[in-house]
Formats: sequence, structure tokens, C-alpha cells
Amino acid sequence: MDLTTKYLGLDLRSPLVPAASPLSTEVDNLKCMEDAGAGAVVLESLFEEQLRADRAELTETLEQGTESFAEALTYFPDLSEYKLGPETYLEHIAAAKAALRIPVIASLNGSTLGGWTDYARQIQSAGADALELNIYAIPTDPDTTAMEIENAYVQIVRAVKAQITIPVAVKLSPFFTNFANVAGRLDGAGADGLVLFNRFYQPDIDLQNLEVVPNILLSTPMAMRLPLRWIAILYGRVKADLAATSGVHRATDAIKMLMAGATVTTMASALLRHGINHLAVVEAEIRQWMEEHEYESVAQMRGSMSQRNCPDPSAFERAQYMRAISTFKVS
Repeated sequence: MDLTTKYLGLDLRSPLVPAASPLSTEVDNLKCMEDAGAGAVVLESLFEEQLRADRAELTETLEQGTESFAEALTYFPDLSEYKLGPETYLEHIAAAKAALRIPVIASLNGSTLGGWTDYARQIQSAGADALELNIYAIPTDPDTTAMEIENAYVQIVRAVKAQITIPVAVKLSPFFTNFANVAGRLDGAGADGLVLFNRFYQPDIDLQNLEVVPNILLSTPMAMRLPLRWIAILYGRVKADLAATSGVHRATDAIKMLMAGATVTTMASALLRHGINHLAVVEAEIRQWMEEHEYESVAQMRGSMSQRNCPDPSAFERAQYMRAISTFKVS
């Protein structure tokens, strides 16, 4: 049974890839992922915004007491407590590369064009095999047009690709007027892969303290329907590899994504719920399904149920909505 796949030009032993999550912050966890059968690992994101906040905090601390006597040296903080740049993240990349045989994919969330390119260069120098651009931004200015937002995405990809030689994937949200057009533009800008889709964590209101608070909910298998549809639609229409993320919990989820056209399927919530060894369980069940249905390789499955190849291409479009409504019955 051949589970090998090629993602971002990298040879992977399996299409199962742990997505960026808190689990990837420890090298020991990454080694466990490799032992459980991961084809590659995606590290937790480096956030430019957080680095800028850390610098601002240090500046504020250093300025405390500057109006006091010069002899008051106790005002100086212990600088060893402060991390002023991406050094810790870059060291983590190097440590992961030294410990693992599988590819290490870094993840970056920038907030300025200069930040995207500068940190991308440093990440490549640290030894990452590929870079995932985690574009996580929520436009709130009503004067910003959809075209301006899309152009910014394209500009980021082009700028990063001009600065580094390792493969670049783009992790996107689905919130575009015409996602097929955006995917095509990013493909044309040089993206080596598209990761579908980023999950925006929505805030909640704490009624007891009257505060807006973060509310992180792990995904469920139902979340896979949206990336499944768009991977199936885009398969064969873009050159970039398609990575499925969000809602992949079981072997059947991964198989459906591969049949829709995904090159890899990434998992985070399932591993946080069930542990890293859940990867091995999913792989064993994929092998069993393939044997029962006489599939010899992942390559044989890939894209077999995409819009291009499935018996009813309209099922991925509006016709599916009309059919679903007309066939639903209240129990």
C-alpha cells in the first residue's frame, strides 16, 4: 500500500500532516509525530505582531525611572527575561531539523510587508524546508475594497517568493467574493500550495465581567465540508498543491479530502483531543479502507471525486443546494 505523496516539492511518506498547533512547540512532540507516521510537521506560527508587542513592553520597562537619579541602577530590568526577536523560533526550527527526518514546515503571520519578507528570509536561513504564510487578518475599515484586500494577498506572496527559494504555501480563509479567482491569482503569483481553510476564532462576551474574551473551539468533522468543496472545485484548475485543513478527524475525512484533490490533509484538533498517536490510528484505518476498496496508492485516489472527475460535477455548485433543500425531510 503506497501512501507516499509529494507536497510543495517535498517527498512525504504519508499525506497525514500535523497542522500548526500548541503541540508543535516542543521537539519531543514533533518526534512523537514522526514516530506516529506524520509525513511532515507544520510548526506553530511566528507572529510579527507579538514580536512588536514584546519590544514595546521592553521599551516601556527601560523608560521607567529615567527621571530619577542616575545611581538608581535597580531600575534596570533583567533583560534575560525578554525575547526581542524571532531567535527562539529560529532556534526551534534548527532543533526540529536536527531531530527529525521528515520535512519541517515553518509558519509565519506577518503584519507588514517588510515583516513578511524579513522573517521569511530568517526562517529559510534557519533551515526550514518550506514556509506556510498564515494570512490571518480581518478587515474592519469599511472604505477598504475587496480588490484592495485581494491585491494585498497577492503582493505578500510575490514579495516573499522574490526573497526566498524554499517552497511557499498560503493558508487562507474562505471569505472572498469569488474564491476561485483569488486562488488563481495566488497561483499565478507563485504560491506553491494553498492551505484551505484558516479558521477565524470568534470572540465571545463574558456577561459576568462584561469583557470581550477569546473563545477557542476545536473543530468537528462537520467543518471539513467547506474545504472539501473548494478543493474539489480547484483540483486541476491551479498548479499549486492543495492542502486540506479544518475538520479532518478520521480516516474517512482524510480519504474524502484526497479524493476531492488534496495532496495532504492536516490535523490539529483531532490530535489535541485524542493525542498524537491518533495519527497512527488514522493511517491504519486508511490502509484498511484502501485494501478493502482495492486502491493501491494515494496517487490513485487523488482527485477521483473532484469536480473535474466525479459523475455529477454540478453537485459542487448551486444544484447541490437545491437538491439538499428538496430532499430534506423533518423527522
